[in-house]
Amino acid sequence: MDGGSRRGQHGADEIGPGGIPVSRALITDFRTLSPDDPLQKAIEQVLAEFQHDFPVLQDGRLVGVLTRSGLLAALAQKGEGSAVSQTMETNFQTADPGEMLESVFVRLQNCGCHSLPVVKAGSLVGLLTMENIGEFMMIQAALRGVAPRSLPQPA
Repeated sequence: MDGGSRRGQHGADEIGPGGIPVSRALITDFRTLSPDDPLQKAIEQVLAEFQHDFPVLQDGRLVGVLTRSGLLAALAQKGEGSAVSQTMETNFQTADPGEMLESVFVRLQNCGCHSLPVVKAGSLVGLLTMENIGEFMMIQAALRGVAPRSLPQPA
């Protein structure tokens, strides 16, 4: 990675997120689950929304993340009635809304995570995904008049 200035397939043309805080790019409209919810509730959310990973909250506190791959594996092994708590990841990374997008982007790449919960003062305030970072960077590029490489350039 060359200082975060290239996003390749995940973002826009030569625009780096180095000085952009996570708070500018995070997803604030998302669904959460409870540890006691059956996996069926996660299935319903996946089919109704475009969300793959779900923060798991207990009494307002982030206690886990149910990933899409974890959900699919658990459905095959345990069925849809199994509790989220039996499948959720309890060892997960988080991001702070004040962190710079570039460092969180690198963490997302390195951890193999699809998303990171964004937590401020102990409260879940959003999610950050590779796709969302890419969308944010493409929008920033368009606002600056930079055409994404994936689109044909006018002759």
